[in-house]
Amino acid sequence: MMLRSSFSSRPKFRHFQLLSSALLQRLNFSLHFHHYSPSAPLQKHSSNNYPNLLHHKDWLSQPEVIRIFQSLKDPNYALPLFNQLTKRKDYKPSESLYTTLINKLALAKNFDDIETLMQKIKLERKCRLSDSFFRNVIKIYGHSAGRINKSIETLFDMPNYKCWPRIETFNFVLNLLVSTKQFEVVHEVYGRVSELGLEIDTCCLNILIKGLCECGQIEAAYKVLDEFPKQKCSPNVRTFSTIMHGLCENNRVDEAFALLERMEMEEGLEVDAIVFNTLISGLRKRGRAEEGIELFDKVMLKGCAPNPGTYQEVLYCLIDVKRFDEAKCFMGRMIDKGINPSFESYKLVIQGFCAENLVEDLEWALRQMVRHGFVPKMGMWKQIIHCILPSYEGKIFPFQEYVGN
Repeated sequence: MMLRSSFSSRPKFRHFQLLSSALLQRLNFSLHFHHYSPSAPLQKHSSNNYPNLLHHKDWLSQPEVIRIFQSLKDPNYALPLFNQLTKRKDYKPSESLYTTLINKLALAKNFDDIETLMQKIKLERKCRLSDSFFRNVIKIYGHSAGRINKSIETLFDMPNYKCWPRIETFNFVLNLLVSTKQFEVVHEVYGRVSELGLEIDTCCLNILIKGLCECGQIEAAYKVLDEFPKQKCSPNVRTFSTIMHGLCENNRVDEAFALLERMEMEEGLEVDAIVFNTLISGLRKRGRAEEGIELFDKVMLKGCAPNPGTYQEVLYCLIDVKRFDEAKCFMGRMIDKGINPSFESYKLVIQGFCAENLVEDLEWALRQMVRHGFVPKMGMWKQIIHCILPSYEGKIFPFQEYVGN
């Protein structure tokens, strides 16, 4: 009883409860019964729709203000309500408040208002902002809004907010450009790194290599690899695996193995599952599936732990060389390890069992397929039935309408 009395007697807490509750009720009422434009001044609506709460003389703390904005049901009201807040004498901006507003506006896909707010923040300069704040804004522009140019502008505009970016934020923008295949812009941004007072790191050079490999410029990627010691950086496994993938995609698998030797002998780096997956896949795609299977045996001897991707690539190799009995055993091995073969794997192995008339193996594969949530298509059912009943010549069975097309 004493606790309840002392808690409820705090006038400031009671005021905030009434303030936030009344504000949200009025905002909701305005949404449903009035034609309110968020860009219009709030004063016009304060007599009927909006209580004049933000003109109240009692001071509001930062947590109270942030809770009001977090509780807004319609994010479009965030900016006009913020403009009302800035007129209060106790207005004290913070990074948390700005982040809450920006995330609310992003939720409403109101990216123009985010730009307006960012300009207002630049003019105010009333609080220091962190690199994480700007990275969030850059991410919203790049991923949610698709405004890549605004991401770049925000990065290079950070010093005007009295905040210098970290190399991680710079790399985030570079990777954003590579993922959106804006390869020419990547080099323009990279060339301006000195404007931000940043030093290049391994991750930055890896992103450049990734971009060059994706557009087929393997020789240029090799030149970037040679730049590592000049930039006082050391290449890592990701550096080499990226170039290996580019070589395999351009039918230069033997060069990828030469690079593997360089990575192990000259750089002293240990090979991981991603590297082996890349090489096994490269061999298989070039009709060298037997070599891919042999490479997997070497992986196991080296003590390198394969991942689900490794097992899947080896399974494809076994299917490609029509070693279906071994493929069945390998699938059982995968299942025992909690790795589910892909739908394509089941489809191909079932086709192989049908071609060799292995009815028992076919039944096993079909049961495993259904158990893992895959549904055979009509073409697969026809193959299966033709294998079990050779006299079947395309007749319509009663269950056909239930098995899909």
